[in-house]
Amino acid sequence: MRVGLFVTCLVDLMRPRIGFAALELLEAAGCEVVVPGGQTCCGQPGWNSGDRPAARALAEKVIAEFEPFDYVVAPSGSCAGMIKVHYRELFAGEGAWLTRAEALAAKTYELTDFLVNVARLQQVPGRFAGTVTYHDSCAGLRELGVKQPPRALLAKLPGIELREMKDAEVCCGFGGTFSIKFGDISAAMAQAKCERIQASGAGAVVLGDLGCMLNIEGRLRRAGDETTRVLHVAEVLTAGK
Repeated sequence: MRVGLFVTCLVDLMRPRIGFAALELLEAAGCEVVVPGGQTCCGQPGWNSGDRPAARALAEKVIAEFEPFDYVVAPSGSCAGMIKVHYRELFAGEGAWLTRAEALAAKTYELTDFLVNVARLQQVPGRFAGTVTYHDSCAGLRELGVKQPPRALLAKLPGIELREMKDAEVCCGFGGTFSIKFGDISAAMAQAKCERIQASGAGAVVLGDLGCMLNIEGRLRRAGDETTRVLHVAEVLTAGK
């Protein structure tokens, strides 16, 4: 199957190794992976901020770039959710554009969901010695229903121990523009999440959205925690190579 990898803005700019890890996992699942060189943003920041024209311009670009592939995969629940859920709203009532948006939405997946439920990946390439806890990012969980796939993949990883934290499904406070508009509330939510992570006793927190990763890691470091690692699930599944 021919997969278009939507790398996402944050991965490209902040932690490119997540994109390379996603590529490795997709290839391990037997996919032919193409990374369109001109890809940029899915349009989510504009959509969340009420800038519909900007969001639409970017959405049209994404649709044109990724239509040729059998599937579109993103190592981010929020970006996959934008394409899969909100493009339909963005192009509502617009005939041909809505048809194209719906067709793209139907073949767009968050990375772990795709690996488990479409590609049926049987063996992960990495090794990870240590304990981890998993944070369910809001978009992946609530928009796409991604709960078990990352845990199923982690269970295939030699040497890992998953310790579930209390309130794993509770928001970390990032929420895109929410963390900017409601900074004090966001900070309190991030602090509560970090306390749950630390209480689990795990050496690392693993998750599937870089926005949440940056929020949690920033809070941990500001609180003086320099040891708890904050890792994307794709990084963990390809670790030790």
